Amino acid sequence: FRAPAGSTTALVGSSGSGKSTLISLVMAFNRPIHGRVLIDGQDLAGVRLRDFRHHLGVVLQDNFLFDGTIAENIAFARPHATREAIVSVSRIAHCDEFIQGFEQGYDTIVGERGVRLSGGQRQRIAIARAILRNPRILLLDEATASLDNESEYLVQEALDRLMRDRTTIVVAHRLTTIENADQIVVLDGGRCVESGNHLDLLDRKGLYARLWTRSFEDEHVTATEASVTTRV
Repeated sequence: FRAPAGSTTALVGSSGSGKSTLISLVMAFNRPIHGRVLIDGQDLAGVRLRDFRHHLGVVLQDNFLFDGTIAENIAFARPHATREAIVSVSRIAHCDEFIQGFEQGYDTIVGERGVRLSGGQRQRIAIARAILRNPRILLLDEATASLDNESEYLVQEALDRLMRDRTTIVVAHRLTTIENADQIVVLDGGRCVESGNHLDLLDRKGLYARLWTRSFEDEHVTATEASVTTRV
């Protein structure tokens, strides 16, 4: 498939279909046995990885934070960034609102792997880090999959800002988060079996339509269980 510059491509498929493997190929963590990965028409195998990854931003489901301050973790993308720049990207990523609640503010120690922060706070710091990097290519691998509804809303809003005018490839856990993608590529058994926009794929009544229907059934069951738990 082809991901035009500035567009958003969503990767969809059941577990084991190849979504994360494909992301690893784009990051050059793995090399293709067959076929090629082209960046601006140039084979990634012939590009210096250091130069390529300078233009790459990544937000994962479980992002690594170092046992340092919040400011240091955000500035990991650009070690010489000014405090003003760090605060600016933090506001875009909805970090500033909770950072200011800490007594030490941006100098708060987050602990090993960010243990002193919630999952949503860690994700927003990872997004602020990616914004500070200002990448041309953005990879999002299930970035909101493990969050509660309130945290997901804030993280998704921060991601929407980050994705503007960037070539983005996103692995989606909840299909409702990728309805507006420029194209959706459906994977099955390591192959791209369908591609198109949301409405086109629903009209085809193929694998994507079945996954879409299943996702709504799962969300309905989860909502029912939560309601029962609340009444108890």
